[in-house]
Amino acid sequence: MRTVECVLPAASLLGEGALWDPVGQMLWWLDIKGRQIHCFDPSAGANRTWPTPYDVGSFALRQAGGLVVAMRHGFYGFDPARGTFTLLAEPEAGLSENRFNDGRPDRQGRFWAGSLHDPETRPTGGLYRLDPDLSCRRLVEGITASNALAFGPDSDVLYYGDSAARTVWAWRFDRDDGTIRNRRVFVQLAEGEGAPDGAAVDADGGYWLTQPDGWKICRYDPSGRCDRTIRLPVQRPTCVAFGGADLRTLYCTSCRWGLSEADLQAQPLAGGLFAIAVDVPGLPDAVFAG
Repeated sequence: MRTVECVLPAASLLGEGALWDPVGQMLWWLDIKGRQIHCFDPSAGANRTWPTPYDVGSFALRQAGGLVVAMRHGFYGFDPARGTFTLLAEPEAGLSENRFNDGRPDRQGRFWAGSLHDPETRPTGGLYRLDPDLSCRRLVEGITASNALAFGPDSDVLYYGDSAARTVWAWRFDRDDGTIRNRRVFVQLAEGEGAPDGAAVDADGGYWLTQPDGWKICRYDPSGRCDRTIRLPVQRPTCVAFGGADLRTLYCTSCRWGLSEADLQAQPLAGGLFAIAVDVPGLPDAVFAG
């Protein structure tokens, strides 16, 4: 059994986007529906917050400083010192019911983010790659709810899923030119197992997946076999990231959005930020090179 500790009872509406800053030893995270960017200092137990103008889906540390943020219909640069956003690219400007969701950079410095149909009823979303020169390309079509994005430890596999289809796929990833091919089903969740949400990969290639409505985080080996399950005191875990000085703390965000009053009474920590000690360390989060 793993000890699951609530390190911040934040009561976020839709906590997401966990990201570890190894320099500042901070955990960045989001509240999508609360329209907030958060930065949590685990050594002090302190949490700083910035408002966002739209629902914000994901972000990454940026080589040029600050963050790159996937928000609403496009990508933005964010300056935490000023609290300002600068539009970088807007590839879904014409899709009024879409918004950007899960994303992360590859180790070559490109930022990847997927979009979703906000009512989650039509497959109008897709997967995008933002290059360091700020050019943008759509690589996957026909997605209802983008999630579960991660890269294998050798940068030879890209994982990406559709929560509405309860499926995570794996592609062969070309680290040199950033193309993907040979899509295959990696994880298919059954009814009652939840839906795939945020994910992270450890140093041994284990793929850790949050499964909202399944009350758990599962680790899948590179063949797609579940070899570890961590039960949580909340119904909807949403995203994981490895942090701490040795990357052996698995942080997990969670969600209150859509839960009934009875659910919330039974889950007083819903929307909180959790930490779990793990044996295998994670991999450092990559940085967007733009």
